[in-house]
Order: sequence, then structure tokens, then C-alpha cells
Amino acid sequence: MPRELECLRCGSRMRFVRRTRIQLGQTGWFLGDLPNLIAGSMELDVYSCTGCGKVEFFQCEESADDQEDRIAQIKCPKCGREHDLDDVKCPFCGFRPPEFGRR
Repeated sequence: MPRELECLRCGSRMRFVRRTRIQLGQTGWFLGDLPNLIAGSMELDVYSCTGCGKVEFFQCEESADDQEDRIAQIKCPKCGREHDLDDVKCPFCGFRPPEFGRR
């Protein structure tokens, strides 16, 4: 659902253009497009000013459908930050919980 926004430059109404994906990686000389593919993309909403033509990008607001597709989160007992349930260790502090069933 598009937001009601005003242009920061001229104060005119911003018009929702579309939702798009922006590639995050870059092409390298040695590995070519591989780092670009691994980096993934970011989904953004694009808005254009009806007065001055300025274009702005905003992070998409998550809908209920987007939340269903996400990996379950778990809170790290060491640093307290949430990360993906299937991470072997905490990506923030490196804490690795003891494996269940290991003797």
C-alpha cells in the first residue's frame, strides 16, 4: 500500500511509481558476477515528486504475507539479539550453543 509522502525539496506530493529490486553486490574482475549473485537484492518502493521530479527510494513496509515467508527467529542467549533459527552460530557475537544429543 503506497504511503502519503511530501517531497523534502519542494513540498509537493510524492507519487508511488513501483516496487523494484536493487542488486546489492558488484561485479568483480577475478570472480565476475559471482559476488553480485551471492550478495542478493533489496526490495524498495520508488516514489517521484509531482513538482520537481526528485526520485526517492524507501524500504518496503512488510505485509502479513512477507512475514510468513521469513525464517523463524531465535534470541541469542549471549548477546540478546535475534537471528535466524537455522544459523549454526550467532552472526553478531559468534556464540555457538552446545549441540543437542552430543556426549
